[in-house]
Amino acid sequence: MRTVDEFPHEVHSIEHTLIPVRDGIGLAARIWVPAGAQDAPVPAVLEFIPYRKRDGTRARDERVHPYLAGHGYACVRVDLRGSGDSEGVLTDEYLPTELNDGEDVLAWIAEQPWCDGSVGMLGISWGGFNALQLAARRPPQLKAVIAASASDDRYSDDVHYMGGCLLGDNLSWASTMFAYNAMPPDPDLVGARWRALWHQRLEGSGLWLETWLRHQQRDAYWRHGSIREDYAAISVPVMTVSGWADGYSNTGFRLLANLDVPRMALIGPWSHVYPHMGNPGPAIGFLQEVVRWFDRWLKKVDNGIDDEPMLKAYLQHTDEPQAAANHRPGRWIAERGWPTSSVVLRRYPLTRGRILDPDTDPGEVEPREIRSPLSLGLFAGKWCSYVAAPDLPSDQREENGGALVFDSEPLDEPMDLFGAPSIDLTLIADKPVAMVAVRLIDVAPDGKATRVTYGVLNLTHRHGHEQVELVEPGVPMDVSVTFNYCAQHISAGHRLRLAVSTSYWPLAWPPPEPVMLTVYPERSTLVLPVREGNGADEELRPFEPPEGSPPLATTVLEHPVHNWVVTRDLAADRSQLEVIEDKGAWRIDDHGMEVRRKGYEWYRATADDFTSVEGETVTTRSLARNGWSAETVARIHLTCSAEAFHLHATLDAYEAGRRVFAKTWDRTIARDGV
Repeated sequence: MRTVDEFPHEVHSIEHTLIPVRDGIGLAARIWVPAGAQDAPVPAVLEFIPYRKRDGTRARDERVHPYLAGHGYACVRVDLRGSGDSEGVLTDEYLPTELNDGEDVLAWIAEQPWCDGSVGMLGISWGGFNALQLAARRPPQLKAVIAASASDDRYSDDVHYMGGCLLGDNLSWASTMFAYNAMPPDPDLVGARWRALWHQRLEGSGLWLETWLRHQQRDAYWRHGSIREDYAAISVPVMTVSGWADGYSNTGFRLLANLDVPRMALIGPWSHVYPHMGNPGPAIGFLQEVVRWFDRWLKKVDNGIDDEPMLKAYLQHTDEPQAAANHRPGRWIAERGWPTSSVVLRRYPLTRGRILDPDTDPGEVEPREIRSPLSLGLFAGKWCSYVAAPDLPSDQREENGGALVFDSEPLDEPMDLFGAPSIDLTLIADKPVAMVAVRLIDVAPDGKATRVTYGVLNLTHRHGHEQVELVEPGVPMDVSVTFNYCAQHISAGHRLRLAVSTSYWPLAWPPPEPVMLTVYPERSTLVLPVREGNGADEELRPFEPPEGSPPLATTVLEHPVHNWVVTRDLAADRSQLEVIEDKGAWRIDDHGMEVRRKGYEWYRATADDFTSVEGETVTTRSLARNGWSAETVARIHLTCSAEAFHLHATLDAYEAGRRVFAKTWDRTIARDGV
């Protein structure tokens, strides 16, 4: 990334201020303002997240907000209540209180002498979610949004559930927030109150995983904050951003199809990061695009961005499977809108072990049975890649022995897939609770197999996620499974492979007991979105190289260690995935805080015992400066029986090495068709 240190505007910064909200709580903000804005007010950009402005996202903030301020925007980075240096307690995601706070923050910003009354929101992940959610509430100050790595559907397309299946990332994300919520504010900013504020958080934040496990269908809890409930509520321009290695690659397509405002979707090869930091690369000049978007909708500059193609996506080219990839070969493509006439749905019949050409009669085929081992899925990678470890899917040959596999003939001509594939299956399950996982794979002539996309479906949710409908064992049923959206060029000479399995652990929690699925190939069809035209490719404007303001000055104290380790105890027939995410330690030079972060995860299963499945996490966060120190250790252990989930968690907090807080949770939560 190119560092830019000269901008059209000189930038003044305010390290810390408190913004009052309606119930008297003060929310901590860091602000960057262009010089002269007091006399000539400018639009503002808000980022509103719980990840600690002082020491959590500070490195990222330093590359983003001074850059935008240098281009004429007042930038305000606010810690949610109960996080970072803000007052109060944070007890869950996207609560009504959070959105009320957001409205109050927007009103406060618009009233400042350096703001002209127009505010945009920029955010990734949590900040993208609440930017969309606040836009749907129509506060008058909010004029435009850029939402990266966010979702319009909190149940069906977020970190918690997918296709009605409980995601393994639900556990790891719960552990992350468990630790974040337990950290104190900085005494240098809040003074002697820091200890009281800290213990208020420790006592009050709670164990969020318990709440998420108690809502196993798409009920009112998940509908709150899901803007797909009423797309028409959004009346301001929206740019959405994601990457194919991210967990949120589907949102942009739905927003393009359903919003009725100026809108744009940008989808690259990246993981869960802003595109100017994009990895796997290529990274792009995303901050230049941010400036252009806000220039158009906050400053009313007629710069032509609203005349450009609505959808810009990176078409990934054939590549070897890599669990830790730094770059994806490919090219940028564009469409004027979505859906598009340049993508045609082709229907491919199945026969025994084969994907047939369209319009081919499969004839009579014997049904095929599959009961996958619990070890299938150890090489699936994370639901949402952070590229903090080798967390991408590796060679799919490791997984296919326990799946039903259907292969095409080698392709005579290359094929571009762009959109969401789906599979219509006729099948029988022998148990009342079952799931099906499907993978679409690019098989090279040498046999190496790269996963293109995948989907999972809890078969008790086959008619919708609002209620459970148990499977009637032995009775044929027709189900449709939608894969995640993809953009993939398949080279001539390669084969397409469809893999069908009855489990996909630890990406998704398996059913309560082993399930045999009987699949009827001749009554099943693979539907592929094939791009046959060039859309608006000729209208693409090349992206500029990535750039940002000067990086945060830090001193490395301990180097990070990231890895994924799969082990098989053959004597015990026990499998384990260990995730090591030790971010090391560093000192933030401008205020002297030393920061340490470590996280470990273990996912285990024994033989064919579906009640042996367990996930365990240990997350440690430490802060220290000049003899002062605080540390929290959060542990979560999730196990199951056929009837229930068993949740055990502990939270310990240490001040100057002495434990000052300890709490334990033991919960049993009934399984409801999961």
